[in-house]
Amino acid sequence: MLTAFNPPAIAAPASRYSHCVEVTGASRWLYISGQVGVAPDGTVREGMAAQLDQCFANIDAALLAARMSKENLVKITVYVTVGGADSLNAYRTRRDHWIDSTGHAPAGTYVVVSELASPKFVVEVEAIAAE
Repeated sequence: MLTAFNPPAIAAPASRYSHCVEVTGASRWLYISGQVGVAPDGTVREGMAAQLDQCFANIDAALLAARMSKENLVKITVYVTVGGADSLNAYRTRRDHWIDSTGHAPAGTYVVVSELASPKFVVEVEAIAAE
């Protein structure tokens, strides 16, 4: 069972994520490697929004293959190569659109890095799920 919460001694989350997600009675864990904006046909999506949508679609596919769903997400970590408020807002908008149908708010980390595995990639998202 997953229980998301935000301790009162920590400032409220800045967007749709939880500071903590407690996992009790978990019999299965799924660690999803960092997903980039590469479609199943091998093409790389253009721009951050399109790459985020593809990252999330890839995570959906991984969850489905493991017989899990977004409600099983414990933590999402995102790495972006473009910092600033516009980048953060774009991420929050796409993530919230992707996960909002569940009402679930997994723990999350957002990191700005100098580069990813290819200069074509502007974002990479990894996830952890439990059931």
